[in-house]
Amino acid sequence: MNDVRAHLVIHGVVQGVGFRYFAAQWARRLGLSGWVRNQWDGSVETEVEGDGAAVEEYVAQMRVGPRSGHVSGVELDYRPYEGKYTGFDITR
Repeated sequence: MNDVRAHLVIHGVVQGVGFRYFAAQWARRLGLSGWVRNQWDGSVETEVEGDGAAVEEYVAQMRVGPRSGHVSGVELDYRPYEGKYTGFDITR
């Protein structure tokens, strides 16, 4: 599959439950690069790039989230692959 980039905003009980670390663990496990961060409104925002099948698995895992959290919705936007990330970072 071709390389793709996905941008997600995850809503629900997603802050204070280890969601950013959950996202980073999955991204690294799948060989994806990008970032994840908390937002002021209580959501978590993330962007990943890499193999399309790996990105799809990442998206599926973000829809579930960690056991300690609860995902009520995911905004998903596919964007052109740019190859601009060298690793996966947790910010804010």
